[in-house]
Amino acid sequence: MPAAPHIALDSASAVDGRHIRALTFQSVRLEYLRRTLDRLSLTEAGSRALVVGSGRGVLARSLARLGFEVVAADPSPAATALALAEDGGLGVTYLTTPAEQLDLPDGSFDLVYCADTLEVTERPDAVLAQTARVLRPGGVFVYDTVNRTPVSRLVYLGAFQAFPGTRIMPHGRYAAHRLRRPEELAESLDRAGLRAQDVSSFKPRDVRSLVRATRGRRRGTLTDEQLPESVGMVLEPEGSPLVTYLGYAVHPA
Repeated sequence: MPAAPHIALDSASAVDGRHIRALTFQSVRLEYLRRTLDRLSLTEAGSRALVVGSGRGVLARSLARLGFEVVAADPSPAATALALAEDGGLGVTYLTTPAEQLDLPDGSFDLVYCADTLEVTERPDAVLAQTARVLRPGGVFVYDTVNRTPVSRLVYLGAFQAFPGTRIMPHGRYAAHRLRRPEELAESLDRAGLRAQDVSSFKPRDVRSLVRATRGRRRGTLTDEQLPESVGMVLEPEGSPLVTYLGYAVHPA
């Protein structure tokens, strides 16, 4: 029987569930971002973007390719080092700083994207207050996170960090009380002075494809690069978010 894979966050030599998540979410994150930017008539060229919870910089580098001047912030020094090594001359600025206390100037960004943060922080109000502080008036905040439902508990608390055959996260990464319903998040946004505008569900095109891809990555039969196509995330703008959802809010001018 093969040995269980080593699982660790921000590691190039282990099964890194945070990086797996970033890769599989990348297509829907960019699709939702493009729709939001078009809706708000926000142009990429000359605009400044901040990615909070940037990990190895997958999303940050894509924003730089779109024309944004990008800062990528993450609490993990290991993730920052990996992201910097993979920058490839795009000129993203990588910082190690916690989402709850961003070491960045007030009103300095047109766009803030919060990834891999709202479902793990114990202090969502602090994260959103910092987001509002660094956004310029009229700026936009985009995020994705995990709903708190029976299905999301099964996936995130069970499959992703407890069940032996599909575990990709360290134990304790997720907890039920840190998963937040859209209406709860809207209240937190309002307290931070941000105006919630939209929520969109997203999910794998087939749950079986997610299970197969997860098991394949654990066994080493799938590479990180093969994961996005193997899972195939799709947006459901009118769907009810049983597990994950995207949304955006604006900083009033």
